[in-house]
Amino acid sequence: MNRRSIALLSLTGLLATALTALPAAQAGADEVEQVRNGTFDSGIDSWWASANVTAGPSDGRLCADVPGGTTNRWDASVGQNDITLVKGESYRFSFSATGTPAGHVVRAIVGLQVEPYDTYYEVSPQLSVSGDTYAYTFTSPVDTDRAQVGFQLGGSADPWRFCTDDVSLLGGVAPEPHVPDTGPRVRVNQVGYLPAGPKNATVVTDATERLPWKLKDADGRVVRQGWTVPRGVDGSSGQNVHSIDFGAHRTRGTGYTLVADGETSRPFDIDASAYERLRLDSAKYYYTQRSGIEIRDDLRPGYGRPAGHVGVAPNQGDGEVPCQPGVCDYTLDVSGGWYDAGDHGKYVVNGGISTWEVLSTYERARHARTGEADKLGDGTLDIPESGNNVPDILDEARWEVEFLLKMQVPDGEPLAGMAHHKIHDEQWTGLPLLPSDDPQKRELHPPTTAATLNLAATAAQAARLYRSHDKEFAARTLAAARKAWTAALAHPDVLADPDDGIGGGAYPDDTVADEFYWAAAELYLTTGERQFRDHVLNSPVHTADIFGPTGFDWARTAAAGRLDLATVPNGLPGRDKVRASVLKGADRYLATLKAHPYGMPYAPEGNVYDWGSSHQVLNNAVVLATAYDLTGATKYRDGALQSMDYILGRNALNMSYVTGYGEVNAHNQHSRWYARQLDPNLPNPPAGTLSGGPNSSIQDPFAQSKLQGCVGQFCFIDDIQSWSTNEHTINWNAALTRMASFVADQG
Repeated sequence: MNRRSIALLSLTGLLATALTALPAAQAGADEVEQVRNGTFDSGIDSWWASANVTAGPSDGRLCADVPGGTTNRWDASVGQNDITLVKGESYRFSFSATGTPAGHVVRAIVGLQVEPYDTYYEVSPQLSVSGDTYAYTFTSPVDTDRAQVGFQLGGSADPWRFCTDDVSLLGGVAPEPHVPDTGPRVRVNQVGYLPAGPKNATVVTDATERLPWKLKDADGRVVRQGWTVPRGVDGSSGQNVHSIDFGAHRTRGTGYTLVADGETSRPFDIDASAYERLRLDSAKYYYTQRSGIEIRDDLRPGYGRPAGHVGVAPNQGDGEVPCQPGVCDYTLDVSGGWYDAGDHGKYVVNGGISTWEVLSTYERARHARTGEADKLGDGTLDIPESGNNVPDILDEARWEVEFLLKMQVPDGEPLAGMAHHKIHDEQWTGLPLLPSDDPQKRELHPPTTAATLNLAATAAQAARLYRSHDKEFAARTLAAARKAWTAALAHPDVLADPDDGIGGGAYPDDTVADEFYWAAAELYLTTGERQFRDHVLNSPVHTADIFGPTGFDWARTAAAGRLDLATVPNGLPGRDKVRASVLKGADRYLATLKAHPYGMPYAPEGNVYDWGSSHQVLNNAVVLATAYDLTGATKYRDGALQSMDYILGRNALNMSYVTGYGEVNAHNQHSRWYARQLDPNLPNPPAGTLSGGPNSSIQDPFAQSKLQGCVGQFCFIDDIQSWSTNEHTINWNAALTRMASFVADQG
């Protein structure tokens, strides 16, 4: 199942009522060129401008005086309507443009000219800095004769002048092949290997016989050598590969390289310190995802921003949010929480699994033999609550737990005790857009059984973890969990509408037996009560084989209950069988890892990589790590550690999927405020942010224009426009947080 199960199309925000008509177009366009008068030989015939823009011909170009003080890109625009697009046909979108003064960013789009203003292709060059001539190729995802070419010019505090010429949308062109720069053919974990852990690498080569390899230290001295192991063609990449095992070398050091087949790998360390940093950075990610609070620049230099959605113009705020029309007649204060991903939405089902995994990072550290809970203690994450004698990771998770509690339907209302599925903007917003600048109306969406059980599960888990720090809060969360459980039993099949995907992800889930099992497990672990024990024991999920190839996720939550039943102290009858089922799942993932030339516990059927595949690799590794915690068997520990190699560079693209980690790493994740690729005044995502990674379905137009026919690991592009391969989300980072903490504990 896809993360959102919809096409996440940005909005252009160009409303017909805001346009001022320019002189009428001349009839006729040839069969290939879709833009009329793109060279402006006829002045500016066929082109329009928004009411606040003064546009006219100048030296054979269209020039527009753009006012200052606008908020969004689409607040000031010029463009041309009534353009025809053919689904599946490739187009070259090209233009020349300048900005005075230099450095302004223009959002150039090909999209729908009427509501809902879907965008089929967009780019955002920085004018007169990144050059003056631009050309891009994309494939149309639709058939329409109501497309537009537009230049969105707003968002500047000061007025400026935009000029363009030679605007073209040429149909029938061959798509440009995307050939990623994968660097040296020796692929390693670019961050580091533990001195006492496994050390493996992959060599891409045409050779079919074994090859010599050498490990060199930072001074170029050979410190270990051996022979590669040929592995044949890897189906997930189409590459012929060999493996290298250099685990016998245990000497700490920085700047190591591997040499094989005439290639030298990117540098790496043999040391545990990088994982101590990643343990914290991956958890620090959540502070800058917070809604409803100013992000302090002294705590996150370069990431300070005003509070989002607190009712300060242009925000409409999250303090009194109404339901969608016809859903309810009340409003709720649903301020706070974490923004789900690169948009401004907040979702209970994704927030639930995210909160569980962040809390479980701490709970595991408390109970596991190698756990070090103090490494996540008070003062470790540099958040506003640091210094309150509560572990920082619990303070951070509480910011989301408080939001989840607010999403519960009040007493006296229909479906009281249920939880609203989500809250987000009425329409999709474009990029870039700070949370504080979002002008859209906010809406509550209908309650669902899945959301209600997410609330029950996470609130119950919170009750036992916060009990020793804040008894009143723990009692409140447990009461909310009980109320949600009762409401879910009374309404067991209220499902999310899979078509409810305007303005935010739909997050549909047509099976909630796993959520019932998870919620019962958490309530049992917290209360020990017979009613919850019996539900766990009688659930068909309890004995089901739940550790499949793609692991657990927001829509597959049974493993959350199973893992906690296996590790959190409890008296469940037959608990040995629960633990045995975790070991059986771990054995399966271990076998997958050993068979995979790139050494990862993830091999989906047909090598069809799912949305968010990077976190699925990590969650499968969590099962391996849990098996180690249960048994102390080195094979599980080594499997969990080796799984990190893929995430941090030992992969077909030879890149780390964690921002700021590795010599080459993903850093242009789809985001409205970590958007440096679109606006140099904004930052890239913070260090420790996980990219979703390869996604064979390439749902977004940008990926479709670049990656048609891609195989498994190659279905990825590090570009802000590729929301289906390169977004970041709170649940994906939760998997990284948990695994980074585990690996650091092994150092």
